Amino acid sequence: MLHQLSWKVGGQQGEGIESTGEIFSTAMNRLGYHLYGYRHFSSRIKGGHTNNKITVRPTPVQVIADDLDILVAFDQETIDVNYQELTANSIILADAKFKPVNPEDSKAPLYAIGFTEIAAELGTSLMKNMVAIGATAALLNLDEAVFQSVVDEIFGRKGEEVVAKNLEAIKRGREEVVAQIGERVGAWELVPADGKRRMFMIGNDAVALGALAAGSRFMAAYPITPASEIMEYMIKKMPLVGGAVIQTEDEIAAATMSIGANFGGVRAFTASAGPGLSLMMEAIGLSGMTEQPLVIIDTQRGGPSTGLPTKQEQSDLMAMVYGTHGEIPKVVIAPSTGEEAFYDTIQAFNIAEELQLPVIIMTDLQLSLGKQTVEPFDYSKIEIRRGKIVESVEDEETKEYFKRFEVTEDGVSPRMLPGTKGGIHHVTGVEHDEQGKPSEATGNRRAQMDKRFRKLEHLTFDKPVHINAPHEEADVLIVGFNSTRGTIEEAIDKLAEEGIKANHAHVRLIFPFPAEEMRPLVESAKRVVVVENNATGQLANMLKMNVGAHQKIANVLKYDGTPFLPRELAQLVKESI
Repeated sequence: MLHQLSWKVGGQQGEGIESTGEIFSTAMNRLGYHLYGYRHFSSRIKGGHTNNKITVRPTPVQVIADDLDILVAFDQETIDVNYQELTANSIILADAKFKPVNPEDSKAPLYAIGFTEIAAELGTSLMKNMVAIGATAALLNLDEAVFQSVVDEIFGRKGEEVVAKNLEAIKRGREEVVAQIGERVGAWELVPADGKRRMFMIGNDAVALGALAAGSRFMAAYPITPASEIMEYMIKKMPLVGGAVIQTEDEIAAATMSIGANFGGVRAFTASAGPGLSLMMEAIGLSGMTEQPLVIIDTQRGGPSTGLPTKQEQSDLMAMVYGTHGEIPKVVIAPSTGEEAFYDTIQAFNIAEELQLPVIIMTDLQLSLGKQTVEPFDYSKIEIRRGKIVESVEDEETKEYFKRFEVTEDGVSPRMLPGTKGGIHHVTGVEHDEQGKPSEATGNRRAQMDKRFRKLEHLTFDKPVHINAPHEEADVLIVGFNSTRGTIEEAIDKLAEEGIKANHAHVRLIFPFPAEEMRPLVESAKRVVVVENNATGQLANMLKMNVGAHQKIANVLKYDGTPFLPRELAQLVKESI
């Protein structure tokens, strides 16, 4: 039996590739397996090659597998693009309709299965994905009944006949494979899972659920890949808790509308990707100057311009930290797993209100859209902290304006919500005095700038660096952020097999940079390798700026739109040291 299975389905976008992967992975999740899935898809509505690669284990997994055990192909391009991931122990199941050809240097045997033909016999060729599911079930020695609940859930509303036909398609697919491969039936059977119920979700859903749990009741956004699922989730769920979602005309309006809602006392946020983040920069400055809370989700993708809108990249880091004109305090958080995405979003809302500044949660496409097993969240951990909201003043009849921007020791001024008696004050994007009235006086400017930046001295963030450092003197310290965490962890295991001692530091708080946590790790390592999906080593540059050790630091960069794989990364790290 296998401890790990890597399964991929591919074809033309729009012909059910995503739903095939969804049905397979949902069924495996309900058996108690841990999964990690990554979709490769084109930046168009229909057409172009797409595939869904899913790693399945009875133990936790946070990485795309190096190799591929089973390839389900609905067209020749799927074979041509993906066959090199296969080994001698792998197999290709291809739709007989397109007369599949196995490349001469392919290591895996190919079997032509009548996916489309069988589906058409049952009434519609659209059921070819269900035939493919049945074929997969034979390889894994799974009973068709495993998929019963999934089929009921998806097709139940269409009636019993539709459900029955889809189950028959699964059965026929299984029978076809059994007839063709004989003794290899069940050769890819997995070690049994524990049967426990766990969530299976994309990172965007974890962020959205975190926003709801944090008490957010308003979202303004403009659709953009790979952030749109956050808004889609909130459109479904926000009304259930008395909230609202507005699709704005652009990202400028989304950011300013979110600032306005926060000013009114509602926890509000927006979500976008690199191009949208660029448009929000002036509004982010407004949030910093007016000291209004603002939470922004930036789901990084390939750039610049429209770039690679459906591909992996981590190239917005410097824009998030330094993109705004002028200087304001802000916080940039980088979760690396679905669980962190949920809890960090809650932290972001608390920080935004406690420190009265913009907080950016940066994810990347792999984390945003990659679907992964997540343990049930512990809602008892959730704490809502709203900061210095003042509900009344001692002398409500005073004619003096409220000192909304009062210079305080911790840099955080008392905050009044609109309509509070005695709370009248100016709010303006120009420099202002304690009451909010415009002021260009040099002494006031210094006092207000210093006050705003003192906030960061009082930032509390749970676990700014995820550290796995078992070696006192490591041969190499591998540093990363966002979705590379699982890949780095498995690459470290591969390096250990070759006698290379590696420590791992995954940066979760990008700004203010956790220099004190990183410095001892850097100092104790012979070499520091920073792993990033960008071309210029942006995280490495942050490390150099805040910690130093320039001579120790090497870059491992990948910016072709695809994520790192464990074996590939281990080799690149070896070459760097």
